[in-house]
Amino acid sequence: MQIVEGVVIGGNRLGRKLGFPTANIAIDERLDIENGVYSSRVVVEGESYVAMTNVGVRPSVDGSKRLLETHLFGFEGLLYGLTLRVELYDKIRDEKRFDSVDELRRQIEKDSNKIKELMANCQ
Repeated sequence: MQIVEGVVIGGNRLGRKLGFPTANIAIDERLDIENGVYSSRVVVEGESYVAMTNVGVRPSVDGSKRLLETHLFGFEGLLYGLTLRVELYDKIRDEKRFDSVDELRRQIEKDSNKIKELMANCQ
């Protein structure tokens, strides 16, 4: 398990439009974590949530800066300005570029289902 802590910053809100709102955390470019999608757990204000986390440059949306973005399953509310502790567990796939936002959304749904299955056995 690898742990990243950071303050939630604003993003472009694409995750929200896709049905998977994310909390974005700026990370050091030299952070020794491979880019990709991870099963994770996020702790915010003492509460723990199963989460889906992407580390990388978001090539499908022409991202260029390395970022950690995480979707907390079952969380409702705003996280801007709060400090999150993100515990990264299994890398489920590499980061890749998708040809359309629709293709990206379908993959995120598959990733979400896989992570929920993986983490159901870890609770």
